[in-house]
Amino acid sequence: MIDIVYILNEIDNIMYFPILIIVMALAGLYFTTRTRGVQIRLFPESVRLLLEPSGDDNSVSSLQAMLVSTASRVGTGNIIGVSTAICLGGPGACFWMWIMCIIGASSAFIESTLAQIFKKKDENGQFYGGPAYYIEEGLKKPKIAALFCIFLIATYAVGFNLLCSYNLQSTFMDYSFYNPSITPAIIGVLLAIITGYCLFGGGKRIVNVTGTIVPLMGVSYVIIALIVILINYSNIPSMFLLIFQDAFDFKSIAGGFVGSCLVYGIKRGLFSNEAGVGSAPNASASASVSHPAKQGLVQTLSVYIDTLLLCTATALMCLSTGVARDAAVSGAPYVQNSIATVFGSAGPIFITVAMVLFAFTTLLGNLYYVDNALIFLNKKNKPTKKFMNIFYIFAILIIFVGAIIPMDAAWAMADITMGGMTLINLPTCVILGKIAIDCLRDYEKKKKAGKDPIFKAADIGLDEEKFAAWK
Repeated sequence: MIDIVYILNEIDNIMYFPILIIVMALAGLYFTTRTRGVQIRLFPESVRLLLEPSGDDNSVSSLQAMLVSTASRVGTGNIIGVSTAICLGGPGACFWMWIMCIIGASSAFIESTLAQIFKKKDENGQFYGGPAYYIEEGLKKPKIAALFCIFLIATYAVGFNLLCSYNLQSTFMDYSFYNPSITPAIIGVLLAIITGYCLFGGGKRIVNVTGTIVPLMGVSYVIIALIVILINYSNIPSMFLLIFQDAFDFKSIAGGFVGSCLVYGIKRGLFSNEAGVGSAPNASASASVSHPAKQGLVQTLSVYIDTLLLCTATALMCLSTGVARDAAVSGAPYVQNSIATVFGSAGPIFITVAMVLFAFTTLLGNLYYVDNALIFLNKKNKPTKKFMNIFYIFAILIIFVGAIIPMDAAWAMADITMGGMTLINLPTCVILGKIAIDCLRDYEKKKKAGKDPIFKAADIGLDEEKFAAWK
């Protein structure tokens, strides 16, 4: 097992440095420049569009599509991922998460706008699409589109669910009843059974209840974090000084680049907000909007909510308390130790409850994206019930395995599969980017003329027969 973990870590390290960090940074800077900073410049417009209703009561609105992608983004990574980045990389990881979030939001705009432009309509009048569709039709590369779907399935059914299961069981490490040889397996079995119950159609009530509670838990988490930060207000100046000093300690970064705050900040930031990965466009394509740029703008907010709000809440809460941070407490223990300084034994319990809810909805949400990929690979047809039952059994086993594997293996698997998606999606977005940029210019031109922008494929020189959703 040790050899496998070593190999996974080596692949992970090479993939992110130098390959993925350079691709992500260059793509984000390119899109930011070409769109003249759309993610910052049109931020007020993004907020306004969030509340714009869809034209049809049976259609998915911008807000609904954004909430689906946000639900997938918001999860254990906002708590465990940030803690791991700070403990293993250093406080400067926060700064690099912020930078990549702002740069990456432009990539989120481009990929979601492309998903809207290339979307399809099914027999029920519902829209669908995503990177596989704009790769297949825009690049004329069906094999690469299929490869993207394979990476998506590996990411959301395997990598992310392994990690989600591990992260959940790790929140119990500080409890007296925790036995490293038994407890992870018990938690893995329970989580697999409950998830399986829902996947096979018996857990609609559970899904509905958690779907209601999780947004409330997210708001509660930010409030709790804010309370901890305000109680430790005297540490706020030194906390920010620590973040910026560590972020710009280039001598230290150069000395151990792979394990530096810069690399950890980028890796954990990408894992959390998924900007440019190619996951959110699957949800974005389902929205019924009058102009593709509208959904692109709304999706930038999802990236901000995830990183600038929730990830930052975790980071500042932990750093403001000044509790010890090192590899031994990386993950849930560091967050639990921090919150316990203010709320005592109730603090770790709150984190555990939040993690249970976040993990459960993330597990089910991840499999939503997988369904879309399976349909694409099955020549745009839904797989048979027998196949889906076998697949769900596989997914349930993955959840159990995730609870009992080492932390390094869980993170490496998630990083590698997600990196594969990103390395296909971002170059595709760069190649097809002119279409999305022309679409943005069309939107701004019509807004400037005082109109509510309504998009037609011909407006930017596209063949309306090939873009039937925009005739």
